[in-house]
Amino acid sequence: MNPKKPSSTSTVWPEPWADYELIDSGDYEKLERFGSFITIRPETHANWPKALAAKVWLEQAHVKFVETGLTSGTWQALKPMPSSWTMGYTRDALQLTFNLELTKFKHVGVFPEQAANWDFIYTQLKTINATPPRFLNLFAYTGGASLAAKAAGADVYHVDSIKQVVSWARKNMESSQLDNIRWVVEDALKFVQREVKRGSKYHGIILDPPAFGHGPKGESWKLEKQLEELLRGVFSLLEREQSFLILNTYTHGFSQSAIGSLAAKICAEQKRIGHHALAELVLPARTGSTLPLGVLYRFTSSR
Repeated sequence: MNPKKPSSTSTVWPEPWADYELIDSGDYEKLERFGSFITIRPETHANWPKALAAKVWLEQAHVKFVETGLTSGTWQALKPMPSSWTMGYTRDALQLTFNLELTKFKHVGVFPEQAANWDFIYTQLKTINATPPRFLNLFAYTGGASLAAKAAGADVYHVDSIKQVVSWARKNMESSQLDNIRWVVEDALKFVQREVKRGSKYHGIILDPPAFGHGPKGESWKLEKQLEELLRGVFSLLEREQSFLILNTYTHGFSQSAIGSLAAKICAEQKRIGHHALAELVLPARTGSTLPLGVLYRFTSSR
């Protein structure tokens, strides 16, 4: 029997929390509060006029990111603030702490839209009858999903090709009063290929691949060329029952329908039965705009 086709598309966004707010967006920028500090950052998806005047943005913000290249830039100080600080995330029993920094890549170390996935991961793992369930986070960056999985009691494998961000994720683990996450500094595709050969299985997997990048040994990664191979391997690692998979893509190169069709094809090949869901991952602003931030695909196995 073939798996169900992906459900109709929708939007998914995190529930509000005290330490984060998208205040406004527009004119290819976003005004956000992380803890006590407000930033202005470029945002290619915000192709509408700002609701608040530019003067109001500058009056509220502590720093503004100024691009100096395609992938990097500098921070312009508008008000005094530290170069590093913390913010919390609390949702019922899930309590996490993130260490934030002003990086030259415009990120501060947390992707707030991913909170919707943190909640999903925590809830799903709590329902799995395994001691403990196994969870894999690929392209894991500073580890929000890893922290949520560990807080749910999972045996967590955190895989990223950049040693510095793995160290950052470890610091987040310690600040969140968690321990024993398994850190792996490796190319994600190579790790998956090796795990498939070993016959490893996981109850939950999340992958958040970039459009392009390099592994720790210079391995080349291009989403358009390698996503199918990676996704086929990831599904092979997934337990047949009591399991789930999450895929995020921020690139314009893959539409929701393309992601859904690819996943359904692989599930049919592997005779996997379950529920497919496709959505646009978004952040709502206080001023009323809705900022789209990528395609979200979720698979949950039939139990």
